[in-house]
Amino acid sequence: MQKYVIEARQLLALAIPVILAQVAQTAMGFVDTVMAGGYSATDMAAVAIGTSIWLPAILFGHGLLLALTPVIAQLNGSGRRDRIAHQVRQGFWLAAIVSLMVMVVLWNAGYIIRAMHNIDPALADKAVGYLRALLWGAPGYLFFQVARNQCEGLAKTKPGMVIGFIGLLVNIPVNYIFIYGHFGMPELGGVGCGVATAAVYWVMFAAMLYWIKRARSMRDIRNPGHFGKPDSAVMLRLVQLGLPIALALFFEVTLFAVVALLVSPLGIVDVAGHQIALNFSSLMFVLPMSLSAAVTIRVGFRLGEGSTLNAQTSAWTGLGVGVSMACLTALFTILFREPIALLYNDNPEVITLATQLMLLAAVYQISDSIQVIGSGILRGYKDTRSIFFITFIAYWILGLPSGYVLALTDLVAPRMGPAGFWIGFIIGLTSAAILMMARMRWLQKQPSGWILQRAAR
Repeated sequence: MQKYVIEARQLLALAIPVILAQVAQTAMGFVDTVMAGGYSATDMAAVAIGTSIWLPAILFGHGLLLALTPVIAQLNGSGRRDRIAHQVRQGFWLAAIVSLMVMVVLWNAGYIIRAMHNIDPALADKAVGYLRALLWGAPGYLFFQVARNQCEGLAKTKPGMVIGFIGLLVNIPVNYIFIYGHFGMPELGGVGCGVATAAVYWVMFAAMLYWIKRARSMRDIRNPGHFGKPDSAVMLRLVQLGLPIALALFFEVTLFAVVALLVSPLGIVDVAGHQIALNFSSLMFVLPMSLSAAVTIRVGFRLGEGSTLNAQTSAWTGLGVGVSMACLTALFTILFREPIALLYNDNPEVITLATQLMLLAAVYQISDSIQVIGSGILRGYKDTRSIFFITFIAYWILGLPSGYVLALTDLVAPRMGPAGFWIGFIIGLTSAAILMMARMRWLQKQPSGWILQRAAR
């Protein structure tokens, strides 16, 4: 029992800064929306539309680079720190290539936006302008993620937290300058949010680089004077590990986007109630997602040390802490669902629907926690391909079709509206949780030599 208590402390010491860093990043999006809304409703809508395209594109690159964390943790655990600098350098090359691809997609996003049904031309132009400003921040964001993954792979999660809050604090005045046109800058409205956020991502990358260069714990991880050439073998290995994670993230983000589109014709009350419940549950999701990152680090480090038993302890402790947290957040959601919904809206019909959907959100928080921490465990074992297959089957083959049938047809029961989609979420996330656990147990039952050899690749 003692070893699990010690492991839980170490996990939480890693996870709490990641949670706070994630809160800072979420708050940046919130600040953009509020400040653009203060300028005009059209600008706020343009930022919201632009963000819905930016997020899937940038999260794909973010997911690809997540492969660095278990690789660095494993090298650190096995005492091969001399090889980390080369892996990080290739991470930067990979980030540069991916950011170019993301920039091309975002530059041409106008075709997607203008294809939207009945969109106002002025709104479309502002959304395109916002994305064309924001795309210059894509390299800064992805380079920052490489540097952050280096730190987190070495169990240094506090720098990401501190720099996340620096980014948030810088974002507010820079937004103000570019939205309203102060200090000789042009008045850009919602487009100014894109300019400000792009600038802030570069500031965050510069700050992280400065910390890495000054940190004593990183002195033995130094690149030579010249930056070095791309190493296609290392980059290919990172892509093989990272692509399934990127696709899994993409599937998850697009699932919720597709459901939002399917709910939109049902009317304002249904859309508003759905959006409130979804926004609140995404805030609660920050806790297990951050714990998942900590579990990846611990499992990777333990396998690097050559101990499959200690890796199992890290995995099971992470799950135990995650389920305990999910029970608390579910209870909090059930008890305070009405006051929480009232923070968003005061329409009685919207509040009634949002509180009903929050009850369903409380149900899926436990399975959501198990599946995301399970994904973190599998990343630690470098078993990322299974994550891709599990998320695709659970979300797109089981969750979305069953949600569609319950929400919009009378095949099983009288059509349920948004609640049907939420039952679909429960089916999808519970399926993902069961499949992740089955895969983890299968991995842990394999011979130690095979597990360690696989993790060392």
